[in-house]
Amino acid sequence: MSNSYSYKLCGGPVAIQPVTLFDDKNDWREAALCRDTSPELFFPVGNTGNALDAISLAKTVCRRCSSQQECLEYALDSNQDSGVWGGRSEEERRHIRRQRALSNKQTS
Repeated sequence: MSNSYSYKLCGGPVAIQPVTLFDDKNDWREAALCRDTSPELFFPVGNTGNALDAISLAKTVCRRCSSQQECLEYALDSNQDSGVWGGRSEEERRHIRRQRALSNKQTS
């Protein structure tokens, strides 16, 4: 079953497709693999021992996720300062922010 409709316009057939009127930038969350995973994996307490194991496992989930880049950009844009987002730890995201700020400063 097709979602298109055919009409005659100015003497010729025209196919009309449904159009999304706005693009929800957060729809990447619908496809994110972490959606059905315990948040505790992505937000471990501490940065040693079991927390390092959780961070490593969370990054493994992220590497397999089709939404990884969108997730990372969301975290960077919204200044998420805790947890694993887009396959990057808190420290890795701070490094990316510093690099971007330095790059922006040099180009302006």
